[in-house]
Amino acid sequence: MAEIRIRNNDERIRGEEQVRAFLDKQEVLYEHWNPDKLPQELKEKFVLSDEEKNEILHTFDEEIRDLAQRRGYRTWDVVALSDATPNLDEILKKFEQVHTHTEDEVRAITAGKGIFIIKGTDDVGYFDVELEAGDVISVPEEKPHFFTLMDNRQIVAVRLFIETEGWIAHPFADPSFQK
Repeated sequence: MAEIRIRNNDERIRGEEQVRAFLDKQEVLYEHWNPDKLPQELKEKFVLSDEEKNEILHTFDEEIRDLAQRRGYRTWDVVALSDATPNLDEILKKFEQVHTHTEDEVRAITAGKGIFIIKGTDDVGYFDVELEAGDVISVPEEKPHFFTLMDNRQIVAVRLFIETEGWIAHPFADPSFQK
């Protein structure tokens, strides 16, 4: 279950309803899908064949199509990252810079853990959303944020896009941000 850490005061927000209520105030969509639907052999697998990625998409097809219909997403895929991913550190450097997009950034975590760092309202500042299997988040277009892995450095996520070109980041310079 997702957990939030507000960076300027180290406050923690736990529990699905509390997390959802906080993120709703920050205009960030949060949902939870049932991670137990995933076949056991894929729950802790972080190097995936195309066939296994398609199996994940098939397993969550109803949830994906429902979210896509409600929010206008037109394409989706699966991304898997772990220490076995070639050039993982260079890939993470690209993600680990505050940026924006011209569309929502959506991730449905199916295995592992990840973290979004998001710029909230002026009274909140930056906050971390720690995600695990079953957590679904949509960071709105033009909202400064970035994504990275947690200490286990393993994640599998379904990504949904409006633009068929996929993930395009626009750097966001913010002197107030501190890693």
